[in-house]
Amino acid sequence: MAVAVVTVAGRAYRVGCDQGDEPRIEALGKLVDARIEKLRERFGEIGDQRLLVMGALEFADEAEDHRLRAEALRQEVEALRAELAARDARDAALEARLAQTVTDAADRLEQLARDLARRAAPALG
Repeated sequence: MAVAVVTVAGRAYRVGCDQGDEPRIEALGKLVDARIEKLRERFGEIGDQRLLVMGALEFADEAEDHRLRAEALRQEVEALRAELAARDARDAALEARLAQTVTDAADRLEQLARDLARRAAPALG
């Protein structure tokens, strides 16, 4: 197991992680540290633990907003796929009716041609 070192609110923490994940963990640590520093600027020295909790709550709030948005988008995509499938089904049904209409018209034209040929045959003979 690898170890990443992150510094948050002036304290260094060793964090176990998978090999190769160290740069990502360290970058995430910098995001957390920046968030805590902004909270400290806004609220002053209210204690590291309170700042960490407030920062965690802000991140959790953002994560929940993103989760809800992702779920809404997933539902929208699902609805669009269903609409597309319904349109495809309607198109296929329309195409089948059109093909049948063309086949019926061709059959009628062939029958008319045969009828005309029979009527014309005695007159030519």
